[in-house]
Amino acid sequence: MGWILVTSAAVILFLQNYPLYIRSVPTENELKFHYMVHTSLDVVDEKISAMGKALVDQRELYLGLLYPTEDYKVYGYVTNSKVKFVMVVDSSNTALRDNEIRSMFRKLHNSYTDVMCNPFYTPGDRIQSRAFDGMVTSMMIQVC
Repeated sequence: MGWILVTSAAVILFLQNYPLYIRSVPTENELKFHYMVHTSLDVVDEKISAMGKALVDQRELYLGLLYPTEDYKVYGYVTNSKVKFVMVVDSSNTALRDNEIRSMFRKLHNSYTDVMCNPFYTPGDRIQSRAFDGMVTSMMIQVC
């Protein structure tokens, strides 16, 4: 039984593109992923504006592949309240399908909702929940 790295970074960005949560494995690449995620925000904004009112009518929150690089693939998701989720996945991980990425975003969204429902959390502050961090860690590294 071994461990495989599913994602390299999971990031949640607030409405004004302020990062609420950044998690990367390995941690020394956090700044690199931070830069990669911020460059992908332009693509997120383009996709949101291209969808326009269709996004309101449509229940699909998953934006799909934002852009691939040589080493990574960047995926996006946006909530109805315009909170942006960006996930960076290692390009060498060919076992990860689009449906699995979509499912990971749904788990992330549900966990984010739990954090927002916490009466001790102030919206807009960085997320420092152990439960949320544990969910993200389990999502990033899965037993195979």
